[in-house]
Amino acid sequence: MQSILIIGLGRFGRHLCRTFMRLRSEVLVVDSDEAAVAALADEATDAQIADCTEEAALRALGVHNFDLCCVCIGSDFASSLLITSMLKEMGAKRVIAKASQDIHAKLLLRNGADEVVYPERDSAERWAMRLSAENVLDYIELTDGYALYEIPTPHGWAGKTIRELDVRNRHRMNILAVKTDGVLHPMPGADYRFTGEEHVLSLASREDASRLLREIGH
Repeated sequence: MQSILIIGLGRFGRHLCRTFMRLRSEVLVVDSDEAAVAALADEATDAQIADCTEEAALRALGVHNFDLCCVCIGSDFASSLLITSMLKEMGAKRVIAKASQDIHAKLLLRNGADEVVYPERDSAERWAMRLSAENVLDYIELTDGYALYEIPTPHGWAGKTIRELDVRNRHRMNILAVKTDGVLHPMPGADYRFTGEEHVLSLASREDASRLLREIGH
């Protein structure tokens, strides 16, 4: 189970919190706005009111204990940049920061962000899935229960064909394509033999995909 720190509870931060909670992560949400924190207090694992531009307040959160820190401040870029920089200085393992412009993204990456999110382009659900599951390379939600997943070739698949692995019956997933060195090969046949170096694009339910991802992680 991952531990997540979300700083900033605007629309994107709220959606990110709810999706991480649905994915069974532990989530601490923080904002200087008392009403915003109160609105999520019953949904997050923990919620605190704090001004994270103040070094003492940010340090008190114990940022080095979180697997992921998300800076979701959108209206004040200077504060977002400052918090991102301080998080890295305090030993944060991984910092994701929200950006609305390319120049902001460049500055955030130069000042400690490991990755930048463009909420206007990317949904909170998609990012939460990618960030909460180590082996999900990309994710596109189709319905509440089903999604497209891009994952590395699972352990034990190398050298075996799709037919030998009986993927559809054993894992309840349909392989739509494989990607090798960035080249997409759609609709591989049952005799396709995995090398172990591919990315696998599959259609599956959340439950079945989660089961396979746990196997990959072991």
